[in-house]
Amino acid sequence: MASAVAQLFDAMAPTYDELEPWYEHLYAVLHRILRETIGRAPAGGGRALDAGCGTGFQSALLTELGWDAHGVDVSAGLLAVARRRLPGAAFALASVETLPYPDGRFDAIVCCGSTLSFVDDPARALAELGRVLRPGGRLLLDCEHRPSLDLAWTLASALTGDPLGYGVKAGDAWRAITAGRSLRLPYPGYGPLWLFSRRELAAMLAAAGLTSVRAWGLHNVTNLLPSTLLHRQRLPRTLAAAFRALRHLDARVIGTAPARAFANNLVILARRAQPSA
Repeated sequence: MASAVAQLFDAMAPTYDELEPWYEHLYAVLHRILRETIGRAPAGGGRALDAGCGTGFQSALLTELGWDAHGVDVSAGLLAVARRRLPGAAFALASVETLPYPDGRFDAIVCCGSTLSFVDDPARALAELGRVLRPGGRLLLDCEHRPSLDLAWTLASALTGDPLGYGVKAGDAWRAITAGRSLRLPYPGYGPLWLFSRRELAAMLAAAGLTSVRAWGLHNVTNLLPSTLLHRQRLPRTLAAAFRALRHLDARVIGTAPARAFANNLVILARRAQPSA
């Protein structure tokens, strides 16, 4: 799976930074959360990891905030763009499931862009993130979530001949909505993605020595529109106006319980436990 993911993103590398409306909203809100929760590096300096760094969106922001930024990704094509963007940053070609760093190396880690949803073994990836994070360090994690309003669109499309182009059978969509566990579901253009329930994610974080501190639900109200309509470079005028209004409301309610319950993307701030005295 890792090589398939690498090939997928290598192919996307030349146009990866041309954000579709879906991702414009995702990263605008994610970066606001990153500034609030990870914030500026301490006065004495600090080392931060961008796990699944892609072309360096979060690495650039960490550098701006004064961190000594490091990045890791499975795609050589994306890393080539990241190195051009940030010549002074340290980037490594590796999987999040097998990080090339010693224990406790980083003061902060960001793992965004649904990186955890692409790996073969999410529990192992979280264990690795916990291993390289120092005690007391913070992890900001973004991943695909279930249930979500977009899964309702997926099911509705499957039951009506798939006019929205999700490419998912009705039975698979129904299992994604009702399953009591995390599972993989294909998404057009990206292949199978892990969809995580908040409860299972909390259990995996705990097993990795990490404790959830705060959570947000992103793409909650915007999912009143099918996501497949928003994965394009330009939206028709009426759809664009509707999306702008929904983006504004979405950003205002991300910290509420309904947003966390039905959002497409779950964002979690976690902390690695300090050793007991």
